[in-house]
Amino acid sequence: MANKRIRALVFIFAFAIAGYVIVQYGVIGAGHAGLVSFKLQKPDFELKPWVYVLYAHIVTATFALAAGPFQLFIKPKEGRRRWHRRLGYGYVLSITVSGIVNVYLSLFATGGWISGLGFISLDVLWVGTTLIAVRKIIGKDVQAHKEWMLRSYALTFSAVTLRIFLAPLAILLGDFEAAFRVVAWLCWIPNLLVIEAVIARMRLRQG
Repeated sequence: MANKRIRALVFIFAFAIAGYVIVQYGVIGAGHAGLVSFKLQKPDFELKPWVYVLYAHIVTATFALAAGPFQLFIKPKEGRRRWHRRLGYGYVLSITVSGIVNVYLSLFATGGWISGLGFISLDVLWVGTTLIAVRKIIGKDVQAHKEWMLRSYALTFSAVTLRIFLAPLAILLGDFEAAFRVVAWLCWIPNLLVIEAVIARMRLRQG
């Protein structure tokens, strides 16, 4: 029952953030988003080409965020294996593209080099865990593939945890940039720690 509730929460949060991103950036426009409007207050900030790279990240990361729960929580039975594989290709491609463009975005991260280093570290681990998962399934190691995909999605889920932590931190610290320096690390390190505990528990059950 607890596992079902956790899975349901992951679906809800993932699709809530995906929906928010689509409305905010696809309908309302990037210029009205809190982060972008904050950047626009800086006299030396150039919106272009940064905003185009931002949209490349948003499209690919949102796809990965929405696709992940279907890949992880719905077993790929005979009739679903083809779709599982196709959706997996899209997930891996999206993360690879997003991870690459994020390096550029990290150079201009709000909060300076501390934030930038946090996001670049996230990008390297994000792409790395995903590609290791691909390598494992090519080698037909299904269990290792699942474990590495869990790590990958834990990092993908940083899109959710970043938004959960950012506003309270900004209020607590009274400084948006200071909050962003913290959240650049806080949005993904706890995710990895939690998923490692989940993987360890899975191994104990199987052992």
